[in-house]
This record gives sequence, structure tokens and C-alpha cells, in this order.
Amino acid sequence: MPSTRTPIGPTRTATAAATVAITGGTGQPLFNAQRLPLLAEADLLDSPAAWSAAATPVGTFRLEPVRPHRDLELLTRWMNDPEVAAFWELAGPATATATHLGAQLDSDGRSIPCLGLLDGTPMSYWEIYRADLDPLARHYPARPHDTGIHLLIGDGTNRGRGLGTTLLRAVADLVFDNRPRCARVIAEPDIRNTPSVSAFLNSGFRCSAEIDLPEKRAALMIRERALRNLL
Repeated sequence: MPSTRTPIGPTRTATAAATVAITGGTGQPLFNAQRLPLLAEADLLDSPAAWSAAATPVGTFRLEPVRPHRDLELLTRWMNDPEVAAFWELAGPATATATHLGAQLDSDGRSIPCLGLLDGTPMSYWEIYRADLDPLARHYPARPHDTGIHLLIGDGTNRGRGLGTTLLRAVADLVFDNRPRCARVIAEPDIRNTPSVSAFLNSGFRCSAEIDLPEKRAALMIRERALRNLL
């Protein structure tokens, strides 16, 4: 289940200002002490839309940012699956899912909801978020650029056969490949969700601790960049 997010940090105005090209007489970008903090703030999550597809043992996988006008019906159906609803708690009309998506899409880009496509077919939902800028950071020793993952496998026929493990490893690798300053990928599945916890463990994450969040007791799962080729 996703954590509740409270806007913290840079405004859209600051982020937009940081992305404007500032050039001198040579046409080359100029940076100074006043502009560097804005540039640092602008690097929230980059854009998963530009991330390459990943070749996995089960097919070609890629992330595609959610478009509510196209994806809301599908995501609402997934959220009403009993196995999903037990932990995401978003069962109900499309407005419940739309509100959940809107909280991210209308924010400053620190959390990006995505569809996971396997060989071109949508089959999972992901949230890639800045864990160090999320309320989650109040509950563990966060480090700059920690990147978090939430996921669900949408179709019950895709559960229980190891897909979660394969795709978690692929997405964590995508984060490391595209976010060079991120040293750790973080997740916080409900400790009651044994299949989810097992999938994280089998994909190279370690359980660092059990933490009490407002909506659940969670297993704090961490995958280290330094160990990505060893686990």
C-alpha cells in the first residue's frame, strides 16, 4: 500500500526556473552559487517515460507514466481485485482511484505513477517516488536520492509464478541505470503481505527493519547499488 505524501520541498516555479537554459556570450550554460541549488532541486525523478525498456527472462518490460483519460478504467478494475484491495485499500468507484492518481500527477514530480508493460501489454502498476522527500523518511534513516517503489500485479493470472521477483529486479536496475545519484532503492510492503515481501527478498532487497507507518506495519526493504551485481 502506498504511503501518504505531503508536499515538501521545491515549488513548481523553482523547478521550472532551474530547467531554463542560462547561457552566456559563448552560448554555453553558466552556473553560479545562486543557481546550483535550483538545479539540484530540479532533479526529482527525471522521467521514467524516457527510460529504456528492460530485457527480462519473461519478456521486454518498460514503464509508461499513467494517463488517467486512458488508464483509469483499467486501474480501477485492478484496485477492485480483492487481493489488491486488501493492501492498497482503493476499492470502490473510479473516483477513488482518480483521487489517488491526482495527488501525484498534480504534485511536483517527486512521485510518478506508471503502468508496467510486458511485451507491450499493461499488467502491473508502479509508483516510483523520492523516498527521501516522502513522509516515509520520518520513519527510517533516509539518504539523499533514495528512490522508492510501490507496485501491484494487476491480473491475478500473473501472480504466484515469480513475475514480481523478476520485475522488481528489472525496475530497481532501471532506477540505478537512470538515476546515478541514487545509491539505494527502498520499499515498505505490509509485513502481512508475505508474497510481496518474498518477491523483494528474492530480487536482491534485504529487510532492514520493521517500521510502524500510520497505515500499516511495514518491512523496510533496501536494495543497494553497491551490491546490485552480487545479489
